[in-house]
Amino acid sequence: MKLAFAGTPEFAAVALAQLHAAGHEIALVFSQPDRPAGRGLKLHLSPVKQFALEHSMAVVQPRSLRLDGKFPEDAAAARQALEAARVDAMVVAAYGLILPQWVLGTPRLGCFNIHASLLPRWRGAAPIHRAVEAGDTLTGVTIMQMDAGLDTGDMLLSQSLPILPSDTTGSLHDQLAELGGRLMVQALALAAVGKLQAVQQPTLGITYANKIDKAEALIDWSQPAQNIARRVRAFNPAPGAGTLLGGEMLKIWRAEVGKGVFQDPQHGGKILAIGPDGIAVAALHSVVLITELQRPGGKRLSSAEFLRGCALQIGQVLG
Repeated sequence: MKLAFAGTPEFAAVALAQLHAAGHEIALVFSQPDRPAGRGLKLHLSPVKQFALEHSMAVVQPRSLRLDGKFPEDAAAARQALEAARVDAMVVAAYGLILPQWVLGTPRLGCFNIHASLLPRWRGAAPIHRAVEAGDTLTGVTIMQMDAGLDTGDMLLSQSLPILPSDTTGSLHDQLAELGGRLMVQALALAAVGKLQAVQQPTLGITYANKIDKAEALIDWSQPAQNIARRVRAFNPAPGAGTLLGGEMLKIWRAEVGKGVFQDPQHGGKILAIGPDGIAVAALHSVVLITELQRPGGKRLSSAEFLRGCALQIGQVLG
């Protein structure tokens, strides 16, 4: 099948690679503009653009797709390129720009989206993070026929995946990226023979996965230990949960609900115990056990390794 593809990060690049391996002709690739990154603020190519260039695929990088927006010349050039490509369908995965109606209506079969949740739960920008943070035990991928709404289109295929107590957003991301690519290849095979069936999303169970704000990464020790441990997993690897110690930001990479109950809600963040299993910290009527953390400029270390170079004291307060 002749396709256009729209995506930017590694999640999308995995799907693009699977579509390419399945023999689809990728006539045009949309990806967000190159961004400055690192200490030198050099322009970095997105993972999708890197794959596309390595495989001699045409790439367009409009700053906007709105013909009446801030960059109408970008949108007009993108429209011309998409119309000239005469594709059967556009596959979209974590692209980062809203698709206006002119995009949705240009491909013969429309636009298919790979969404990393079991819709209608966790529509929106950060479905993996929010599923882990909420304590969900199940997630998955939905292949959706895109419409003008926010992840409101008809469902074409879906498959579930368990969320294990040890899973982080990072570990789930990799599994869901692979699953999304495989499901999209299946969906296109069905579409090619007219056997792809659309199912309207349920009106019950709708939730929204709001974009992650960096301010959320600061641990609130007045929360229950279970909530804190889930957020640590949800924000691993990015943006990374953290807490202050003497004005220095410590990244907390792994934490779990510790043993015991701490009754004083006024002293959340107080270090209660330091041992080979981790650093026990007071939370709301509960205890958090930190097992992996990192100082600014340092490496991620187990709590035992960390304590060899940083002498924490019982009674110190984090946050």
